Amino acid sequence: MPTIHQVSNNSRRRRKVHPSSIKKLQHCPQKKGVVSKIRVVTPKKPNSARRKVARVRLSNKFMITARIIGQGHNLQSYSHVLVRGGRANDLPGVRYTLIKGVLDFNWEETIRRTKSRSKYGISLEHLRLE
Repeated sequence: MPTIHQVSNNSRRRRKVHPSSIKKLQHCPQKKGVVSKIRVVTPKKPNSARRKVARVRLSNKFMITARIIGQGHNLQSYSHVLVRGGRANDLPGVRYTLIKGVLDFNWEETIRRTKSRSKYGISLEHLRLE
């Protein structure tokens, strides 16, 4: 509980400003970019897998590493993608995620999704077509 003196001296009572972890998006919800390289990375200690990540040059000339979500993808060098924030917890330095179903990043996967479709850009109409 603050004292009366602390409350009256309001200049010192400021809310702490936390730095953004997705600075390279420059306060935008998404940014467009071009894939320069696709790699496979292994996650940190307790986990074991081969996660797919892409080096992307954003429209504001920043180079970032973004993860490729889902099972299977059609990306290659010079593919145009849309990037959003959202880090991969077990991949160091990966703070961005690619959005499926936009630009050159196709929503189709090797395994057919029935749950959590919207997160991957798959609507019911797409599932009915096949």
